[in-house]
Amino acid sequence: MNHYETVFILNPVLSEKQIKETVKKIEDFLKSKGSKIISKEDWGLKKLAYSIQNKKSGFYHLFEFTSKGENISSLEIELKRDERIMRFLTVSLDKDAIAWAEKRRKKNKIKS
Repeated sequence: MNHYETVFILNPVLSEKQIKETVKKIEDFLKSKGSKIISKEDWGLKKLAYSIQNKKSGFYHLFEFTSKGENISSLEIELKRDERIMRFLTVSLDKDAIAWAEKRRKKNKIKS
């Protein structure tokens, strides 16, 4: 099992309910493939560096999870199929990135 992070940007015109449905759909997809979700973060509405689909902002979400490598391509296909998701990026984390992600989670817990 490898360690991954996926960040995706949702269309800013979505309702709160649609956002929750989309996030739940991706979470359920990962779990159905045997992945273990370590953390989920909702970064909220952020301004984009450049417009995507004529939109200047989007709702950012991050999933940190462990999964088998062959599941990543099917996850990315699922993300491409959903028209509510404007962009996404999945990266494999090495030991230093895993330590940094853990530090970020602890920092976010203190803020909450």
